[in-house]
Amino acid sequence: MPKVPVLIVGAGPTGLTLGCELARRGVACRVVDKSPELFIGSRAKGLQPRTLEVLEDMGVLDAIWAQGSPFPPFRLYSGTKLLWERSLEEMLGTAAIPPSTRTPYTRPWLIPQWRTDRILAEHFMELGGRLDLATELTGFTQDERGVQATLTHQGNSEEVRAEYLIGADGGRSFVRKTLGVSFEGETHTTERTLIGDIKATGLEGPGCHMLTHSGDVTSRFSLWSLPGTDYFQFVATVAADDVPPLTVESIQELLEQRTGRTDVRLSELRWSSLYKINVRMVARFRVGRVFLAGDAAHVHSSAGGQGLNTGIQDAYNLGWKLAAVLRGAPPSLLDSYESERLPVAARVLGLTSSLHQQNFRPPTAPAPAIHQLDITYRDSVLAVDERSAPGELRAGDRAPDARLPNGSRLFDAFRGTHFTLLSFRHVDMKVDERVRVLSVEALDGYDVPQGHFVLIRPDGYVGAITPSEITIGDSLRQMM
Repeated sequence: MPKVPVLIVGAGPTGLTLGCELARRGVACRVVDKSPELFIGSRAKGLQPRTLEVLEDMGVLDAIWAQGSPFPPFRLYSGTKLLWERSLEEMLGTAAIPPSTRTPYTRPWLIPQWRTDRILAEHFMELGGRLDLATELTGFTQDERGVQATLTHQGNSEEVRAEYLIGADGGRSFVRKTLGVSFEGETHTTERTLIGDIKATGLEGPGCHMLTHSGDVTSRFSLWSLPGTDYFQFVATVAADDVPPLTVESIQELLEQRTGRTDVRLSELRWSSLYKINVRMVARFRVGRVFLAGDAAHVHSSAGGQGLNTGIQDAYNLGWKLAAVLRGAPPSLLDSYESERLPVAARVLGLTSSLHQQNFRPPTAPAPAIHQLDITYRDSVLAVDERSAPGELRAGDRAPDARLPNGSRLFDAFRGTHFTLLSFRHVDMKVDERVRVLSVEALDGYDVPQGHFVLIRPDGYVGAITPSEITIGDSLRQMM
């Protein structure tokens, strides 16, 4: 029977990110997906600033830059008349992030999901990972030592033994259902969303073109230009009892009904989908040696562009911990995945539901941030802060970027699979070879007294702020 340390079910952004994170740490893993090909559509298309930091650390950001574009403006039309043009921040009522050395990326980046998936898949295989498409997980059982999974490919069954199984297989997750984990929440029963990729003529310039008949933003037919392609992503909400066929002709008819325009012509439907909006999440991210991540653990409205980003960061949180435990770290480290990511998922459900209800109407109050830079694990068992008076930066927070005296970025020092220890004291502290030590005097964004240490986890979060070498040693033993 073939054996593998980690079997990942689902070759979307979450599963592929986790595969990359394990493979670059030398963990043999296998990603399987029942689809015969990687996803071909644009469904999730916005990468948030925190996700861009993650992708930079992973080594794929240059490819993301090359195949995407800055997030375009929103344009509202009444018939053929352009009424206004607004930024994403103006549309949502969120504050723009001021330029700072602490934050290298301040705005979302537009790139179709199919390109993100392919970039991650290519990187995974370059790292030595194994990707098997047209391969379906059809059953599994687990015991104290691992998971036995049954895979089916072209009618043939294969038994695989894995130390851990990860369900990153989407909102209809077979892994979640087999575990019997409930998916609590609600479904919006009165509306459906049409989405797809289609060619369009008659529109000028990149943007989210919101086409209406009389300027009512709540009754719109949206066409998002997709960088580097002739295709647009169309999005339209319809009543559940009035769903048109997903054909070019019916979509063209819907556009004309909504806008009165016949100058915008559609052709060549590449991909399309009809879906209900579900707002649901699990109460558990882990059952024994099986974990849930991404849409398998939480689904919600696409408003605010949070789904793909949250899934990638689920994987980024879990990857280094799985690798550490497989190398000999305390198994209890894996418990922190659920305790850290479950509150994040709950927050995302609330945020996206609020933005969905707003529906691009003028905001009446400042909206919560969508950049995900403010995600914190301050309540985590892994966060230790021993200052008598904690400052702005606390254990559990995202570690800011900064400029070092030699002109390089602090993120350059973080990049890789190691821990980073910032020493705000001149001490020649001996640590494990998997820890990079930097002696610093002062750093922008680090309001830390002299004589203290700041321990940065491999995922770029602060693990400890303390003057004690003993505490640093204890924290490292807990995580590696």
